[in-house]
Formats: sequence, C-alpha cells, structure tokens
Amino acid sequence: MPTTRRSPARASQKTKAAESPERQPDHGRAEHRWPAVGAILVALTLYALLPSSFLPVLRISVIVICLLLLIPVIAINPVRLSKQTAWSRRASVAGTVVLAIANHIALVQLVIQLVQAKSDEDGSLLLAAAQVWLTHVIVYALIFWEMDRGGPVVRTTAKRADLPGADIRFPQDEDHDTVDEVARGSSISSNWTASFVDYAYFSASNTMAFSPPDAMPLSPRAKILTGLQAFGGFVTLVLVIARAVSLLG
Repeated sequence: MPTTRRSPARASQKTKAAESPERQPDHGRAEHRWPAVGAILVALTLYALLPSSFLPVLRISVIVICLLLLIPVIAINPVRLSKQTAWSRRASVAGTVVLAIANHIALVQLVIQLVQAKSDEDGSLLLAAAQVWLTHVIVYALIFWEMDRGGPVVRTTAKRADLPGADIRFPQDEDHDTVDEVARGSSISSNWTASFVDYAYFSASNTMAFSPPDAMPLSPRAKILTGLQAFGGFVTLVLVIARAVSLLG
C-alpha cells in the first residue's frame, strides 16, 4: 500500500506547536463576567448606604456614572469576557477609577469624622467604617484585575508571548516543577490564568495583613498600589479599634 509522506516542514511545525507552552487564542476559556459585576454592584450598594454626612450629591453622581459605564461593558460581553474594543476597555477602566476615587474620598471623610467625633452612640460611624473598608477591598481587586497582564480579556485570549508584562506573580506561575498534584494546576501545565476571585483574594489578604499574601507585586505601579491599599486598610482598622476601645471604656 502506498504510504503518505509527511512534509518535513509540516512535521517540524507540529512538533514545535506540541512542545510550546504558549497559549493559543481560545475564546471558550474567557473569564465569566458576573463575579466582577457582582462585586461592583456590592461596592456601589455599600457606597450608597453610607451616612448622609458623606457627601450625598457626590455619592449619587458616582453611582449614576458607574452604572452608565457598566451597561455598555456588559452589553459587549454579557456572559464571558471574550471581546474587547477600545471604548469598552476605556469604559471598564473608567468605572473602576471613578469608584476608586470616590471611595478614597469617603476614606478621608471617615478618618476625619472618627478623629473629631466625641461619641457614636448609634454606631453609625463604625458601620460606615466597615462599609468603606469592604469597598476598599473590592476597589483594589478591580484595579488589579483590570491592570495585570493587559486586563481580563487579553489574559485569556492572547498568546502568552503577546501578553504585557505581569504586574502580579501568582503561585501557579511557578508551580510547574513541584509535585504532580500541584504541578497539574500550574500556568504552564494547565494554561491557568488568574480570574477576579484570585485578585479579590490578593486584595483582601493585603488589606488585612498589610502585606502581599502568596502572590507578589512585580511592577513599580503594582507595588505602589499595594502599598497604598495596605496603608488605607491599616489606618481604617487602627481608628476603628481605637474608637471601639473608647466606647467600651
């Protein structure tokens, strides 16, 4: 029977493709949209429920702006983050920036009120502190999620060689040479990519421990943001503990 001879060039290409750990564009692996959207809605709700002394006009304006920016972003990727345009990227980043600025303003107001208040009989300031702190965690999770390796769309649809430099190093990025049951989940072996949950964990741990957890910031901007987040969380918790002790005393 005649045998089919394989082209050396084609065989070489096939071998390289099999050996290369590079991600091929795969829109089926795209991240789900709704964990991030749910976090944004929780943050906006917490922000809306702050006491009336926290600039109500500003709060209403921020909520309206963020919701208006969120609508077209959801429209282009209603379920999975598989598509991106210049305007959708700008809208997504702009919503995060607006929410971040608003919460930092609320954090400054909270610090001033906690320092100046002589009493907090109804506990409204302590409740506001909890709201600002939790929003602080969500905001920085969104910032890291939007920033690292080009954002959520690029991370899962581009080849690894085409990705921008990493801002955060996760354990999975270096687990490929460990024991088999751990190595199977590494970035190289399973084509793993960080999702919003990973950035939310990074943000929450950094806010509570005041230092990076198992993941580490790599770029100067990531280190600056990690430091700012830790400082904000530290100031909030210290003032809340001081206020609680004064009330008990």
